[in-house]
Amino acid sequence: MAAPDLNNLGALLTVARERSFTKAAAQLGVSQSSLSRTVSALEARLGMLLLTRTTRSVAPTEAGQRLLDSVAPKLQEIEAELLAVAELREKPVGTVRISATDYAANQYVWPKLQGLLSEHPELQIELINDYGMLNIVAERFDIGVRLGDQVEKDMIAVRIAPDETLAVVGSPVYLQGRPELEEPSDLTAHNCINLRLPTKDVLMPWELSNGKEHIEVKVKGQLVFNNAYQMLDAALKGFGLAYLPKALVQADVHAGRLRWVLEDWFPTFTGHHAYYASRRQSSLAVRLVIAALRAS
Repeated sequence: MAAPDLNNLGALLTVARERSFTKAAAQLGVSQSSLSRTVSALEARLGMLLLTRTTRSVAPTEAGQRLLDSVAPKLQEIEAELLAVAELREKPVGTVRISATDYAANQYVWPKLQGLLSEHPELQIELINDYGMLNIVAERFDIGVRLGDQVEKDMIAVRIAPDETLAVVGSPVYLQGRPELEEPSDLTAHNCINLRLPTKDVLMPWELSNGKEHIEVKVKGQLVFNNAYQMLDAALKGFGLAYLPKALVQADVHAGRLRWVLEDWFPTFTGHHAYYASRRQSSLAVRLVIAALRAS
């Protein structure tokens, strides 16, 4: 039996990761029918079914998953080595994929990358907004951006921002006529704007601290978003209280569009860090992006 082509294995990996021939074909720049034939040819060569196909989804079979678990890390290592060889030209080439929340991307990542992109036109950046605590290696991201205490211990992490304070805010329209909040437990009687965390498919609890006590409050309300800027917009329009980075809402508070709520209970967390796997250290493109993010 002839050895499978590496491109065919890469195609299988992309379909399995995307759970869709349509999405995988778009990512690979080929037609859906061509991609389907490629995977079918690989299955025929191995003499076994690797993907279970339905009208709605695609999933690896037991044999397919075993093959993917074994092959995926090796393909990623090959891609990294090919990129390292290409960089012998002393130019940062290829795509650097970054995972960050929308707030971190807008506040700390995108502003610092604009100059780098202008300086290095060969460099490509893919910046994906995500609140899930995803595994950046498994999801094939080069860099993740999170608060410092959320970074996995086996990653290399560098601080790119000062400590982050979270605040509870509400508009004067919403707060008018309602009793003043004195304790975190008072939040349960209010219409609160929630953020859904996709990894565990749960609503993010509001962590509050007065320096002595640390409390998590599960709040309820009419609205749930997965985007900080939609939460801010809803708060500004009087739909309820929101729990957001203080730096994001500070200008609106100073302008009188929002008010602090439970100000003595605002918690402060270790600031955002950019992190990456050690095997990516040799990538010139990743090193340049990390250096740009660290710059003040």
